[in-house]
Amino acid sequence: MGSTSAEHHGTEGVGRRDLIKRSAALGLISVPTMSFLSACASSGGDDSGDKAKAGKKTAKNPLAVNDTAGMEFVLFDGGFGKEYAEDAVKIYEKNFPKASVKFSATQKIQSTLQPRFNQGTPPDLIDNSGAEQMDMGVLVGKNQLTDLTPLLDAPSYDDPNKKVRDTLRPGIVEMGQFDGEKVWILYYAYTVYGVWYSQKALDSLDEQYPETWDQMLAVCAKAKKKGMAGWTYAGKYPYYLPFSLYPMIGKVGGREVLDAIDNLEPNAWKHPAVKACFEAYYELYKKGYVLKGTPGLDHIQSQTAWAEGKALFIPNGSWVENESANVIPKDFDLAVSAPTGLDSSDKLPFGTIWASGGEPFIVPAKAKNAAGGMEQLRIMLSEASSKNFTGKVKSLTAYNGGTDGIALTPGLKSGVAALDKAGENVVNPRMQDWYVQLQKEKIGVSGLGEMMAGRLTPAEAIKKIQGFADETAKDDSIKHYKHQ
Repeated sequence: MGSTSAEHHGTEGVGRRDLIKRSAALGLISVPTMSFLSACASSGGDDSGDKAKAGKKTAKNPLAVNDTAGMEFVLFDGGFGKEYAEDAVKIYEKNFPKASVKFSATQKIQSTLQPRFNQGTPPDLIDNSGAEQMDMGVLVGKNQLTDLTPLLDAPSYDDPNKKVRDTLRPGIVEMGQFDGEKVWILYYAYTVYGVWYSQKALDSLDEQYPETWDQMLAVCAKAKKKGMAGWTYAGKYPYYLPFSLYPMIGKVGGREVLDAIDNLEPNAWKHPAVKACFEAYYELYKKGYVLKGTPGLDHIQSQTAWAEGKALFIPNGSWVENESANVIPKDFDLAVSAPTGLDSSDKLPFGTIWASGGEPFIVPAKAKNAAGGMEQLRIMLSEASSKNFTGKVKSLTAYNGGTDGIALTPGLKSGVAALDKAGENVVNPRMQDWYVQLQKEKIGVSGLGEMMAGRLTPAEAIKKIQGFADETAKDDSIKHYKHQ
């Protein structure tokens, strides 16, 4: 999900273009692809004659890949680089020496692949990420993708007694589903969202990470006395606030509250848990525990202020370690925690966290060698390939493991510990990939952003957001999704 994070350190500087690039990689903004995908859907093309014939199914080749068929893989060239994918391609080539493999990496996924979708000649595997990410909901709706269930039900690369689906982290399979059981997308990276802080700064206050809201307010009061704000956040892009606020709502009221919000149910935002959490956050503003000027800061400015010790806590995703590497001091001791709850009456235990997939891989419906594309993914979901990715790019993968023997960076180590603590209590709100505009502009900017700047009370913010959700629910031009 922080797939383009390293680009922020490139020569182009940190402008709006960078943010858009990263937001798209996060699934936070939708790139207008309706017209091209409509064109794809209508063009059809006769593909009956040029699809690779199935190969022989064996224990080593469970997807029956044709060992002489070519395989083409197009990767998004972002912050994770391309080395991890090139390494996995070498394994494919070793396993199928008679097959010619074409691998390429680009930042322009849509403009590179649009004509090929139109002609019915797409590659076999695509990392559909970045600013030119193709709209997933539209791809699914237009039947442009291959169902990846055969991959998930195949034996895993390392253990023939375990299916691929049984080796994946919580939420990965569900994230690839849009309607019903079919799985259209395999998210390869794994992002931990939560409250990020410097363990060194917390130690200097002689405090532990707060588990209840009263403790949170006490820690912030202590920080303020030492000239440090309790919180900051990306004020210009307040859709970062849900990274800690949504799992807090889930902790306080139970998963069903988040599901009701995702399902656009009437009055979902009026649930007492939502009200209690909004009021808790608003208290940070009212008591002066938010860094002055935060509403005017973008993501890079707020992260820089936080890294400089001007604020203790920031809601963010695990890409922040790579993205802020040039401003985080060596002795910062970066850590992440699940959100603080209200009190002992919360439905879920402390440790409940939001974590979910990033880097969406797809196999087009018209791929000539769909089995080859899926086999390449099966290789990438092996322990060795997963370790290779984590070691090179400071991020976890969808493979549930693959960290043994790797020297983990502080943030990554803390993220792994947070996931271990969460256990089954990992939530995965879908608003940011189901209803991009609602999440980003309306809930984020017009609702939470205004409340945290003190321009709306929690009650007003809730009323406004519920209105936006109701509008989206009634809008027939928007495809609606529901938790199964």
